[in-house]
Parts: sequence; structure tokens; C-alpha cells
Amino acid sequence: MITPETVYSACRFFLDVAALYLWGSSAYLWLLVPASLSGNIWARQYWLRALALGSIVAATIVALPFRSAILSEDWAQAFDFSAMLDVLSDTAIGTAWIWQAAGTAALLLAHVATPMRLRAATMTVAAGFLLAGLAASGHAAMNTGWLRALHRGNDIVHVLAGGAWFGALIPVAFILPLLSDRQAGRDATTALVRFSTAGHVAVGAVLISGVANMFLIIGGFPLDWSVTYQLLLSLKILLVLSMIGLAILHRYVLVPKLSWSHGAVTALRIGTVVEIVLALAVVGLVAWFGMLEPVAM
Repeated sequence: MITPETVYSACRFFLDVAALYLWGSSAYLWLLVPASLSGNIWARQYWLRALALGSIVAATIVALPFRSAILSEDWAQAFDFSAMLDVLSDTAIGTAWIWQAAGTAALLLAHVATPMRLRAATMTVAAGFLLAGLAASGHAAMNTGWLRALHRGNDIVHVLAGGAWFGALIPVAFILPLLSDRQAGRDATTALVRFSTAGHVAVGAVLISGVANMFLIIGGFPLDWSVTYQLLLSLKILLVLSMIGLAILHRYVLVPKLSWSHGAVTALRIGTVVEIVLALAVVGLVAWFGMLEPVAM
């Protein structure tokens, strides 16, 4: 029988992927892509944004019932309004859901009610707000006092930095074919160089906050593979290091060759797709082990 935890983890995966995409892609197109190019790429991603928003709305609607079922270990509680109301009013899970609902509403408002010239900026702010709320409701709740605040702040940095990296890869995939375009090629090259440069900051923040997170949660390196959480965390670290290796290859080997090597362009396209797949796998692992105990009980 499928458990509430399994269904909730799947919903959390789609929620996280959608929110990270909206945050990273919107921030990249708003801040780093030349204006003459960003509007075109923004318009071409309309259906991806609509799909991401739909996923966030659906995941938010079902999150509270599923969490009620998880707490009671009874599927019936997912359809009990009074049980959901108790979770909403009396638990940290309810507070986190209110933040999630507010972030979802802000994203919808940014999508439908802001002028087109401001939409990337407002979507960036709204998605960042949503991600901050999701990050603050994780394992940081196990701490108290100043350590809880420090842990939550670190979680937020980790999620926003990782989202800036992953989310921007999608518009980068749209920009790469324009490198050979006689009119848009120069702006496309500029956008890619800026992405690579900003990527240094994002990757550095991911690494530093990730190591801090590891020590805050398990007190060291994930060496006890008899604990599923630590085994999956080790796999996540391996995937992230693979992404970093690809990013270094892109920045220092392929990007300098873009102006004269068609092979470099092809390799960069393939590498970007591989990075996206690896990032999806990372998010999937986090959605899975985020529901588990980090150390042996």
C-alpha cells in the first residue's frame, strides 16, 4: 500500500522543482540576460511557467491533508477537516503550510497582475519568498534558540543558491541555440558568460552552506550508510560534485571556445542537459531523505 509519506515526498519533489525553476529562471532573465534577449526567452518559457505554477498550486492544496495523514498514520485523516484544522492551528507544520500558501498566492498574483516589464522581477521575489518558507520548515526545527535561527538562515541560503544555479539552466538551454544566430549571437554569448560568472558565487554558496548543513544536522560527514538518510545524502553530494565538475568544464574549457568552435557549442548543449538531469535527481533525493531521520535512533 502506498503510504502518505511516499505521496507527500512525490508532491514535495514537484513543488520544489517548480519553485526552484521559477526562482532561478526569473532571477537570471531579470538580472543577467541582456534586455534585448530576455523578453524573447521569457515569452518562449510561458508554458513551462504555467506548468510550474500549476504544480505549485496542486502541491499546496494537497500538502495539508497529506501532512495530517502522516501525523496520524491514517489515510482517513487526509479527508478529516477538523484534523486538518488542528494541524493548521496547533503545529509548526501548519505554520509552514500558511507560509507556503502565501508564497503560492504571491506567485499567482505576480503571474497575472503585474505589468509584463516587471513580471520577471516580481516572480523572482515571490518565488524567493516561497523557497525561504520551504527551507525554514526543514530539519532546522530540531534545534532551539539561536542555533535554530542560524540553521534556518543557512538552509535558506542553500536553497536559494542551489535554485539560482538549477533554475537558470533552463533558460540557458533556450539561449544556447541562439549562439549561431547572426543577430542574437552576441547577446547570447554575453548571457552565458554572465551565467558562468554568477555561477561561481552560487556554487560557492551551495558548497559552504551544504557543509554547514551537514554538520548542523548529523554533526559530521555522512559515513553511517546503514542510516538511509546518510546514504542518500552521500549520493546527493556525489551528484552535486558531478554538477560542479561539469560547470568547471563549461566555464573554463567550453565557454572560451564558443566564438570559433561549433563542437564546443554542441558539447555545452549536451552538458547543460546533463546538469539539468543531475539537478532533478538531487531534488528528488532531497524530497526523499527530507522525510527521514538523519541519525540512527
